[in-house]
Amino acid sequence: MSHFDTEIDTSGLNCPLPLLKTKKALTNMQVGERLRIIATDRAAFIDIPVYCEISVHQLIDTSEIDDKLIFVIEKGDV
Repeated sequence: MSHFDTEIDTSGLNCPLPLLKTKKALTNMQVGERLRIIATDRAAFIDIPVYCEISVHQLIDTSEIDDKLIFVIEKGDV
């Protein structure tokens, strides 16, 4: 399990809310800090990795535990 500095739980929220909450959380973080996102919306499996590909942020880890999707993103230098 990757370490993280901040965590948001978007369980029960549907697209695009998990991604919007992820973006908002990242704006309040310092470069190099890691954000852990918990999601239950299957679309997050596409949305969050694609967002990381087109942004400066790096997807560190993706996993699934008990029907919850877990992502760890490291904030990049904007």
